Amino acid sequence: MRIHKEGYMYVLIATVLYALVVWLSLSFLPVYISYPIIFILGLLWFWVFWFFRIPTRIFTSGENLVISPCDGKVVVIEETEESEFFKDKRIQVSIFMSPLNVHVNRYPISGNVEYVKYHKGKYLVAWHPKSSTENERSTIVVKNNQASVLIRQIAGAVARRIVTYSKQNDKAIQNEELGFIKFGSRVDLFLPIGTKINVQINDVVQGGVSLIATLN
Repeated sequence: MRIHKEGYMYVLIATVLYALVVWLSLSFLPVYISYPIIFILGLLWFWVFWFFRIPTRIFTSGENLVISPCDGKVVVIEETEESEFFKDKRIQVSIFMSPLNVHVNRYPISGNVEYVKYHKGKYLVAWHPKSSTENERSTIVVKNNQASVLIRQIAGAVARRIVTYSKQNDKAIQNEELGFIKFGSRVDLFLPIGTKINVQINDVVQGGVSLIATLN
């Protein structure tokens, strides 16, 4: 396991502040007050470290396989109108990432990056139906010989910072990082009608490991 590059500054700041609080608490406060403060802030420091972790994994891959772009729970599987890029009916699969999940986002398929666009927006809770179209978000479309897949990074009520590494005309490689969302969020996939979906609502998935769908 390692710390993601997006977390270096956060972990450094948290470590310095924690060390300072420990020193001040032990120097100027009674033990019965300083120890609880140190313990609680120690848990907060550990959470920052844990949030930005990147665990070692054996990835799943396949040309016709759509692999989970993130860790989390499947909260939406439905046929819907995708109005930003395809402007037609697609199968939407949405994965909610809690603040305890790994928050790196990965390419679900390999191919060419056709489209990348960042949108400012609201900060509705990530499971809200309108969060896909009204929240701060970033849309990436990857096309290969099998199909075009739209990936949408969505900020939640807590998350206020979407990082997207993808650029138009990039070469997308399945399971490589496309971005990161800080502090709670959601990722939507929009797949062609007729795609075989391999997950169900409330399934817990892992980025780069869990099979979401099989392309025809």
